[in-house]
Amino acid sequence: MYAIIRTGGKQYRVTQGDTIYVERMEAPVGEKVTLGEVLFVGGEKDETKVGAPLIDKASVAATVLDLGRDHKIRVFKYKKRKHYRRTRGHRQSYTALRIDSISL
Repeated sequence: MYAIIRTGGKQYRVTQGDTIYVERMEAPVGEKVTLGEVLFVGGEKDETKVGAPLIDKASVAATVLDLGRDHKIRVFKYKKRKHYRRTRGHRQSYTALRIDSISL
């Protein structure tokens, strides 16, 4: 069985046992979290449910594995012939989650 969930403004397709990297969540490592915005559940013949926009009483349980920051990207602004150059860096924070169960 798999589910499509929404967290941090993005959608993820998850199954039990998956590890996903989502936008930073304020939860310590090892804590159990519940993701309640389930958009779709499928995978078995009679268990396909589509939300409008969400499925009532559906949730995904997960465990926080890691809090970290992604690799640095370089943001460079440039205008030709004007001596305008700006360089900035950015590192996005993330939370690694292990999906424990999908419940309807």
